[in-house]
Amino acid sequence: MDRNRREFIRRGAAGLAVAAGALLLPRGLGATPSDGSSVPQLFDATLPEGARATEDNIQGPFFRLGAPFRAKVTPPLEAGTVLLITGRVWALDSRKPLNAAIIDLWQASAAGRYDNDDRKNPPDPEVFANRARMRTDEQGRYEFESIHPGAYKDGSMWRPPHIHYRVIAPGYRKLVTQLYFEGDPHQKKDPFIKKELIIKLTKTRKDKAEYETGVFDIVLAKA
Repeated sequence: MDRNRREFIRRGAAGLAVAAGALLLPRGLGATPSDGSSVPQLFDATLPEGARATEDNIQGPFFRLGAPFRAKVTPPLEAGTVLLITGRVWALDSRKPLNAAIIDLWQASAAGRYDNDDRKNPPDPEVFANRARMRTDEQGRYEFESIHPGAYKDGSMWRPPHIHYRVIAPGYRKLVTQLYFEGDPHQKKDPFIKKELIIKLTKTRKDKAEYETGVFDIVLAKA
């Protein structure tokens, strides 16, 4: 090995030593606590006083097990007004957010059709149109993108637009309910609707398009 190459290697090694030394942790710094005490902002949320468990609602005939875990309920380019729903799942007893709660969601298309509402044409068992599952995060939060569902006729009556929820968390009662939207005229004659399940939507315009946003918090009772 010639002299110039040895000098190059020596200087490079010295530089690496300095760089590595710059990455050393400060003396006395311990491991991050596993109980979350290093990030108290995740656990300081409290359910407001007077809150009650979320009202249940009918499950209906169109639930399917096994929907994929994802944050987008609808297929790509699904027709309809884009809808973004956020919220939290809370424990009624502790008044704290519930992490890792599992939420099943399913809904009709903008035309008022479910993917399994035609017995003569059942859906592909591997395809779940307008359906999803998700887990709440450490703060009990969830969020999904969908489209505003359409109303549909059930016998002689019209069902207002709604999104089905099925929420499960260990130690708490399973909740099956529905989310409705303020101002829909079909709500006046719907026998299943409960006013506590109606939320207000906000419309936002971006790049010549419009989408809706809403917040739906869920409170689970102890099992």
